[in-house]
Amino acid sequence: MSFSGQVPHAVFKTRVRDESVDGPNPYRWEDKTTDDIFGGKKVVLFSLPGAFTPTCSSNHLPRYDELYEEFKSLGVDEVVCISVNDAFVMFQWGKQQGNKNIYLLPDGNGEFTRKMGMLVDKSNLGFGMRSWRYSMLVNDGKIEKLFAEADFADQCPTDPFEVSDADTMMAYLKGTEACGPSEARKAFEG
Repeated sequence: MSFSGQVPHAVFKTRVRDESVDGPNPYRWEDKTTDDIFGGKKVVLFSLPGAFTPTCSSNHLPRYDELYEEFKSLGVDEVVCISVNDAFVMFQWGKQQGNKNIYLLPDGNGEFTRKMGMLVDKSNLGFGMRSWRYSMLVNDGKIEKLFAEADFADQCPTDPFEVSDADTMMAYLKGTEACGPSEARKAFEG
């Protein structure tokens, strides 16, 4: 899938730690925009259907977290994981995963995902509207490269995971994308 241009404008409802908030949950609501997330930065963003789901939890998030320092060494300012989940779910998932490096961005209303053209109906799995699996490199709000999984469709019976993985993005950043995602994965897992 080829996509170029600027990331769409969206507002994300996030929770931010604030020690001035009393009680056992010292977080406050803070709206963040696409300008806050992407403005003036080189960002790798990957999107997945849902927190706590099998592939997302066993491979997608952990591998990006594992390669985080290598992404940084290649000039990436931030690695962001977005999902059509609310801030509370994203926080608990990150905590359960032991996530230290990846910014977990809740797209609870699916606004950004819809404007990206990546919102799909997964009601056949009881998920409702969710994001298709993809990754992209964004430089100061401009999409430089997008890797979207094949077979994009509502009610898709499968959950392809071939090109939105961390190793494919790493191969692209290193200029070795031509070897293909499975070969890139083997080279990095070596």
